[in-house]
Amino acid sequence: MKGALYIVSTPIGNLDDITLRALKILKEVDVIAAEDTRHSSRLLSYYGISKPLISYWGEKERVKSSEILDRLLSGQSVALISDAGTPGVSDPGAVLIRKSLEEGIDVISIPGATALIAALSVSGLSTDEFTFIGFLPAKKSHRRKMLKELSYETRTLVFYEAPHRIVEALSDMEDILGQRKAAVIKEISKIHEEIIRGSISDVFRGLEQTTIAGEYVIVVEGRPGEVRPTTDDALMEVNMLMKKGLGRKEAVKKVAEDYGMSKRELYEKSLGGK
Repeated sequence: MKGALYIVSTPIGNLDDITLRALKILKEVDVIAAEDTRHSSRLLSYYGISKPLISYWGEKERVKSSEILDRLLSGQSVALISDAGTPGVSDPGAVLIRKSLEEGIDVISIPGATALIAALSVSGLSTDEFTFIGFLPAKKSHRRKMLKELSYETRTLVFYEAPHRIVEALSDMEDILGQRKAAVIKEISKIHEEIIRGSISDVFRGLEQTTIAGEYVIVVEGRPGEVRPTTDDALMEVNMLMKKGLGRKEAVKKVAEDYGMSKRELYEKSLGGK
């Protein structure tokens, strides 16, 4: 009989932000696969949990996934945890989850605290629709290219960013996204939690007055609906939809209807026509 893989969300800061169900699972499983065993040991010790630990981070992910998979296939139950939040979401875990599903192993979610939802809820920006981007590319040219593509997105944008890139990221956002409303949430649920709200420029200037450290979530207003889209906007949207797997005709049809444009003209322009 195969074991089960539990995807356990852990606190994103305050150790009290863990569910009773998560604690129950961590106490019952045969082994815990942790992104960083040293980091996770603090959480487990806090709740008096003693279980065999397997390190599961960075370059070890593909190698360790095979070892963990063998345990699952032998009937052992495994809890997968990351340093904070949910494994597989901007954290290691996707490789093991995919392999487990391929082997017919039950993969069970044990939900909990999530930085992107926590940040979005206190940002003051629209939560009706949003797009989670995660971490922007580290290379400046790639980051700016992605931001230019995202500049046409009308839904609220949510990013994660590391302290050593937060200033550069906001600088590029100010340049490309303009004076949209934004919020930067630092160290959610931790002792030095801080929230800066305002225009992107306001947030950028406010950040410069603080100590740059810890984890950041950036929430940015989507493209204002009242801005009249241009042909370039429409072509960018067509390209984005095609990258997501839509055929050219289908992408053009959708964008033309959304933007009130001629499908024929937009299709010709998407081919490079005049």
